[in-house]
Amino acid sequence: MSDFKTVQKELRKYAKRKTAAQSRKFFKTGKGQYAENSLFIGVRVPDIRKVAKEHVGISMAEMKKLIKSQIHEERLLGLIILVNKYKNAKSEKEEEKVYKQYVSLFKYVDNWDLVDASCPYIVGPYLLARDRSDLYKWAKSDHLWTKRIAMVSNWWLIRKNDLKDVFKIAQILLSDEHDLIHKAVGWMLREAGKKDLKKLEAFLKKNYSKIPRTSLRYAIERFPEVKRKRYLEGKI
Repeated sequence: MSDFKTVQKELRKYAKRKTAAQSRKFFKTGKGQYAENSLFIGVRVPDIRKVAKEHVGISMAEMKKLIKSQIHEERLLGLIILVNKYKNAKSEKEEEKVYKQYVSLFKYVDNWDLVDASCPYIVGPYLLARDRSDLYKWAKSDHLWTKRIAMVSNWWLIRKNDLKDVFKIAQILLSDEHDLIHKAVGWMLREAGKKDLKKLEAFLKKNYSKIPRTSLRYAIERFPEVKRKRYLEGKI
């Protein structure tokens, strides 16, 4: 059975100083920035996924040690293992256990890549045929990453042609001031537009005066150039 120390040691085999330095810049670890307290050892995502695949059998208790680590790559590794545990679940009871475990660890899902690599593959499939009041509660949170989870979890639902919540969650988050929420909103709107362009355009026209510019740019990214220009110039 894998344990925290064994997995931690294996992960460090892939660590590179140059990659760590690049990651510190990319993920905004400067004073006052959103990842100020994160530490990086320089392991690339494909290598993290490789280690995760080999240690999916690690216990929940040992996996939680990874997710609670101050090392960014260890947190990502733990979350990818949790995603794999959800995919391998043999019953609804096991799925619920993983879901509840994930929700209890939101405090440590504290960067956009950690959110995006986990919530669509746990929250999305779990809520597909269940009550989604959690999404609305999270969207109204004061915690940046919990709000992003509320938005990005819709990715899985959109893939399944379920758009009943994506526009409502986006509406709640339109007034948020953080750029990483603006990007998440725009991204999910764009994905929803791939399934129903009319609904996307109706949302954009209704909320044009309130939608952040970054969200708008993401949402209309796939529009024909002429139409995209009209939206950016307010000629809709």
